[in-house]
This record gives sequence, structure tokens and C-alpha cells, in this order.
Amino acid sequence: MFWRLLFAFVLFAVLGAYGVLVILHFWNVTSLPRLILPIGLGLLAGIPAAFLTRRFVRPIRELTEGAQRLAEGEYGHRIHGGVWGESRSLARTFNSMSMRLEAQFHQLEADRHQLRTLLGGMVEGVVALGPDQRILFANEAAGRLLDFNPQTAVGRPIWEVTRLPRIQEVLSKAMNETEARREELDWKGPTSRQLAIYVASLPGDPAPGAVLVLHDMTDLRRLERLRQDFVANVSHELKTPLSVIKACIEALIDGAVDDLEARRPFLDQIADQGERLHALILDLISLARIESGEEVLEFQPLRLDESVADCLDRHQPLAEAKRLNLKAEPPSISSAVWADEEALSQILDNLVDNAVKYTPEGGFVCVRWLASGSQVQIEVEDSGVGIPERDLPRIFERFYRVDKARSRELGGTGLGLAIVKHLVQIMKGSVKAASQQGKGTIFTVTLPAAHDG
Repeated sequence: MFWRLLFAFVLFAVLGAYGVLVILHFWNVTSLPRLILPIGLGLLAGIPAAFLTRRFVRPIRELTEGAQRLAEGEYGHRIHGGVWGESRSLARTFNSMSMRLEAQFHQLEADRHQLRTLLGGMVEGVVALGPDQRILFANEAAGRLLDFNPQTAVGRPIWEVTRLPRIQEVLSKAMNETEARREELDWKGPTSRQLAIYVASLPGDPAPGAVLVLHDMTDLRRLERLRQDFVANVSHELKTPLSVIKACIEALIDGAVDDLEARRPFLDQIADQGERLHALILDLISLARIESGEEVLEFQPLRLDESVADCLDRHQPLAEAKRLNLKAEPPSISSAVWADEEALSQILDNLVDNAVKYTPEGGFVCVRWLASGSQVQIEVEDSGVGIPERDLPRIFERFYRVDKARSRELGGTGLGLAIVKHLVQIMKGSVKAASQQGKGTIFTVTLPAAHDG
């Protein structure tokens, strides 16, 4: 454009010079050669023509360069516009457009970053897919649930990333439907999971893509099973003593009440089963209060020698009846724990009661404790029947029994160890068990030590 404008200006100057020659010829001025004047005028006109041309072209070049820089993503770039009124007006329009583009793209980038942050912080997995089921976006939860790296998965087909045929089936169906689809499936990865997947296709015909949302249902299903097992176990535990009581009452009504010798066993059975029901209800109430957080504990320094002695005194009659050696082995230096007095008594009672019940006649039950730094370890050891290794991980579950028939015969509710676990956890401690079948069991409770002052 510069050279075209320069040529035009020079041409106009030359034509003007020839016009001057015509006028001079008309006036019979012939003293100057015919070619010198136009050539000289042309050269003299070239200087202002070049200057004017450059001034005229500069805003256009600046505008062209600015548009190119905007196209390359340099939003907010501004131009001056030169000295011409029209070019400066065009420059103001360009600069206003550039500023709006900069603000809009900054807002889009902020929204995009916010959206990625929100999606990245979600517990649910989110995967955005293109029309060919290639991954456009996947958050960390999706990678964790389906065991892939979200960063390296972008651009790859989802069937190549997950290799789970059910997901492709649901996606294919959802891409041809207007309503979202929901399915549940078992993910057999490094960690087995139960997943609920929601797939919604994007608007369009055909659908330009889909959004896949994954929700981990493993814990929910486990809690549902625990609830079902809990209801079933409570029903069974209530049904058994009530059936015995009902049978005894029917026998008494049928005439046993008039026989002094016959009615005594029935009354004893009613009393025993009533006590069993009472213990079960108390344990249920205690466990419910602990799990709901309503159990208010009052922490204070407690001397273990006193707490253990009180516990052994309460269980001494039953131990003597079974000819068990019930003893304590205190350390050389007295220890104290930072705990709730009633909770500590309940923990010791449940552990010692189990040890006494499941230890055959002539055995022993020993309670020992030792301070170690900021913690105190309490051990309850017995020479009882022991616990099979396969059952050890589950003994702290509610109503879990290793030997169901014997447990009910001994009058256990199946909640004692669950209560122990919850109370210990509330007091910032831990509990574990080690056992050899036929050789006995050791329960170890770790609680915070009480420091002086």
C-alpha cells in the first residue's frame, strides 16, 4: 500500500508539472527545457508524497499489527492511531474492543479455573467426553475411582483408559437418549468398589458429547449391610430370651405354678432371661449414646492400680467359682491415665468379664499395665480357648461372635468389645487383640498417660 500511495502522489505531482508546462507553452515561455521542469517538480513532490504516504499508511499498519497480536492471544493490546481524525477514531474503537476482549477472556479464565477447582474438589468423579467418547476433562476423583491418571487421559478414548465394558455400554445408550441414565456396577480394580454412574448427553443431534458422574457407593452399601445385620441380630437376641420366658410362663400357667418343686426352675429361667434382656438393653443404650456423641466424658487422672483392683473385686466371685487365678501385675512405678472413670471401669469390666467367661477351670486371668512415654498400655491376658486368626479382624464388630452357641450359653450380649472399641477411641486411645487358639488371648488397650500438674 505504501508504494502504491507514493506512486499515486508522485504521479499527481508529475501531472501537475505537465500542466504547468502547458500553461508556460501557452504563454510562449520556452527558455527552460521541456523535461527539466517536470522531472524537478516530480523529485520535489516525492519528498512530501513519501512523508504524507507514511503518515497515512502508519495507522493502517499499526491496526493490522494490533489485529494480528489480538489473534495471537495478546488481549488488551492498544494502538495509537496516528494524527488523522478517522484513524484515531478507529484506534479508539479498536482499543475499546481489545479491552473488552481482555476482560472477557480474563473472566472466562477465572470461571474456568473456578470450575476446575470445584470439580477437582468434588468427592464424585466427573468426566467430560467428546462425541467419539474421548476424554475432554477428568477430575482427580474420577482418576482415583477408575484407577487412571487424569492428566495423561485427556484426549484418549475412555474405553482405552478404563477398560470397563459396562461404562461404554451405558455411554453408548446415553448418547442416543435425551434423559440421563443411572447404573450401578462393581469395579474390580486394585480395590473393589461399588459405583453408581450417571451419564447425561449434551444437547444436540447428534449429541456432541456426554458428562459422566461417578459416585462411590461402597461405604453406603457396607453401612446398609451393617444396619440390616444389626436389626437382624437385635431381633434374634431379643427373640431368644423372650421365647424362653414365654415358654416358662406357659408352663407355669398350665399347672407348674402349683408345684413348689417344679416351678422353681421355671422362675429361675425367667429371672436369668430377664437379666439377659436387661443387660442387652443397657448395652444397646450405652452403644447408641457413644456412637451418637451424646456420651459426655469427664476426663481426669485415674490411678490404674485402684481401678484394676476394683474391677478384679467385682469379678472375683465368678473367678473363684471356676477356680481361676485372677490377678494383677502392677509395674514398679505407679501409673495413671487421663480418662473418664466410668468409661475406664466399663472397658476393664468388659475385657475381664470376657476373659473369665472364656477361660476353662483352673486357668488364669492377668491384668498388667506399663507406662511408655505419653501413653499407658493395659493388657488383659487369659489362658482361655483363644480366638481363630480369621476371626480376629472382626471381634470388635457389634454382635460378632466366634462361637455363637457358647456365647449365648455364657450370657454375652455380643456388644461388649464394640463398646470397648468406641470408648477407647473417644478417649484418644487404641485397642487390639492377639491370640492363639487353645492357648489364650491378650487384649491391649493404649490410653493417654496423665501427667503431673
